[in-house]
Amino acid sequence: MLKKLARLFTIRTRLEAWAVIYAIAVGAVSRGYHYMDVYPGPIGHVFFAACTGVVFVAGAKILDSTAPKRKKDEDRRRGDRRAAA
Repeated sequence: MLKKLARLFTIRTRLEAWAVIYAIAVGAVSRGYHYMDVYPGPIGHVFFAACTGVVFVAGAKILDSTAPKRKKDEDRRRGDRRAAA
């Protein structure tokens, strides 16, 4: 039962990854605007940049985890091509 529940929260495809990254970005911008209201001036802009910068780090990790897997034949062909060049 626990495995079935865990499968609901597993990102399997690139489309799901982009949807999650979009949701993270919307939340980060919302939090950034809140920080700009609470902390007027340059420190608010720094907090806004920090919030939105995290999206790039998280997005890269999510996209790397959903990269398409290569088949063994493709790896062998890539190795042969590099050796010949």
